[in-house]
Amino acid sequence: MKRVFITATLMLLLTSLAAPQERLAGFVEVRDELKHEVLKDQSGVAVWLVPLDPDEARISPVSAHPTQYQMLQHDKRFEPHLLVVPVGSSVKFPNLDPWFHNVFSLYRGKRFDLGLYQAGSQKTVQFDRPGASYIFCNIHPEMSAVVLAVESHLIGISDRTGHVSISDVPPGRYRLHLWYEFAANPSQLESHEITVGASDTSFGRLEIAAKTNRDPKHKNKYGQDYDPESMTPEY
Repeated sequence: MKRVFITATLMLLLTSLAAPQERLAGFVEVRDELKHEVLKDQSGVAVWLVPLDPDEARISPVSAHPTQYQMLQHDKRFEPHLLVVPVGSSVKFPNLDPWFHNVFSLYRGKRFDLGLYQAGSQKTVQFDRPGASYIFCNIHPEMSAVVLAVESHLIGISDRTGHVSISDVPPGRYRLHLWYEFAANPSQLESHEITVGASDTSFGRLEIAAKTNRDPKHKNKYGQDYDPESMTPEY
């Protein structure tokens, strides 16, 4: 009897490990909140799935799927502008420019200030709490980005056409989440339960209302306006 039980348990485990993992895709449609027109650029919408099945939910997305993340500083820009990572991930911030940068985030999400660091060097930050961290440079006001930490490794980001693809999604129950930097009503972004079957490949089409006015201005890390001289190309 004991041998039968062990054999059955092993077969169940192997069957679970061999469960097909599919690419789940769909579209987001971003419309101007006032004009109700579809934006020409639909990129930058994050979509992620949080497992609801007990066995999947207990697995840490960071330990189960370790990945090296980085956000470059290049030509006075952060690349990529939006980086979505599982909670607990570390992100490297290499400076590829020939001048100093001072990366900081003090408003929401993870709060940090990396201080001045020179060309060719890099610093690392661990994003250990869920949410969006708005990233800036204290020297160059035109530099901005977002690191979004989520409680999942099943992540997709829309391209300019609104297409989203999430790789390696095993069958099961999930809560689908949305995030968009310029959402008109962030608290009303869609979140709902979906069930992914063995043959399912699409989560359908989702709609988001976007702010008409996108003011990119922000203060420096001291809460003050930037020095106008920082706009010159010397540094």
